[in-house]
Order: sequence, then structure tokens, then C-alpha cells
Amino acid sequence: MAPGQLTAAVEHFMEKIERFYDELGAMCIFAARSVLRSGRLWHRRRLLVQQMEEIGVRSLPIAFLTSTFTGMVLVLQTGIQLAPWGAKLYAGGIAAVALAREIGPALTAIVLAGRVGAGMTAEIGTMKVTEQIDAMRALATDPFDYLVVPRLFAAMFMLPIITIGAIFVGFLGGLVVAVTALNLTARLYIESSLNDWVHPIDFYAGVGKTIAFGAIIALVGCYYGFNTAGGAEGVGKATTKSVVTASISILIANYFMSDWILKIFPV
Repeated sequence: MAPGQLTAAVEHFMEKIERFYDELGAMCIFAARSVLRSGRLWHRRRLLVQQMEEIGVRSLPIAFLTSTFTGMVLVLQTGIQLAPWGAKLYAGGIAAVALAREIGPALTAIVLAGRVGAGMTAEIGTMKVTEQIDAMRALATDPFDYLVVPRLFAAMFMLPIITIGAIFVGFLGGLVVAVTALNLTARLYIESSLNDWVHPIDFYAGVGKTIAFGAIIALVGCYYGFNTAGGAEGVGKATTKSVVTASISILIANYFMSDWILKIFPV
């Protein structure tokens, strides 16, 4: 590589790093502004209820379907791997811990980032490019009060509830596989999972993380919606960025929160 090409490559890389930190700072300011506006949430309670329905109730089918087959494949693969050692009865317990602590919360959040986060970005982005947000400001209506705060708190409240149901449904999906494919009894599967493996802290840790995941989905989705430009093409690009950023942020946050929880509550 010629010296000029190397210099250009380094400059291009540094520009990307600079843009990354600029966007990260802008997101932090956006999040802080959203939290500061949360005191007016009561005045937008009807919007809060509407967003709880949109984010929570309408997301149940896809969340439960994903969790069901995740639980089924976890028990199936774990049971097959443990069968040569005569330990397939532990498949339910291992899968239940994985569902409760990590896979259930993280996978549910990523699925909702694709459905809910993309919807937030597309809706707000369309309002931005059609100047509806500017019209709200002209009418002395704060767009944060109207568009961001209800979505933020609805996501933080509904995602843990959806996750609780998803973990339960995934556990039942694993039960079906344990009985039909691994030839275990339902009683043995349930007792080995709940009595020997799963502890309350596993459940609390997994569900507790989803409060942060809900905040990530809402803040990222709204941020990219508010910063959409370029008409219909810009809405599409913003939606793609929203889903990718939210999914990666959830995985990164999941690791650090899991590490923190394990240090406080060792297995």
C-alpha cells in the first residue's frame, strides 16, 4: 500500500471513530433530555396506555413463538449432547437456567428491537421528514413529551412482563420436547428444572435486565427517528440503523449486566 493510500485509510478510520463518539454523545444527551421530561408523563397517560398496547400486547405472538422454539431446541440439543453420559435428565434444568438468565431476556429484547424499535423509528422519522414535528413545536407542543417519554416508559414497563411470559412459554416448549423426543416424564423435567437448577435470583436477574433493554429499544428508536433526513430513503436508512444499533447495544449491555450480577450473586 502506497503511503498516500495508507494515510487516506487512517484518516477515514479516524473520521469514523469521531462520528461514532459524536453520535454516542448525542444519544446520551437525547436520553438525558428524555429522562428530564419524564415528570410530565402523567399528562400523557393516554399515550402511555396506547404505547403499552402497541409495544406489549401486539408483541406477544412473535415473542412467545420465538421463545417456544428456542426452549424446544435448547432442550433437544442439550439432551442429545448429555445422553451418552446418561445425564439427559439435566437438559431441562440447563435450558431453564439459560432461558431465565440470558437467552429469554436477550432474545426477546432483540426480537422487539426489530418489531418495536423499527416501528418507532419509521413512525417518528416519517413525521420528521414531513415536518409534522416542526408543526408540533410551532403549536407549543414539546415533541419529547408527546413522542418519546410515553414510548420510553411503556417499553421499560412492558418488556419485563413480556419476558416473564416468554420464559414460561419457552419452559413449556422444552417440556414438550423432553417428553416426546428425550423420553423424560413431565414430572422429572419440572422437578429437575425448578428444584435442582433454577433459583429465584436467576429469574430476577433475567427479568430485571429487560428494564434496561426496554430503555435501549425506545431511546435508540426515537433518536434515529428524530434525526431522520432525506425523505423516504432516509426513513429506510434510519430504520436499519435503529435495529442494528439497538440489537448490538442490547448484547453489549447484557454481557456487562450479567458480569455485574454474577459478581454480586455468585452461582
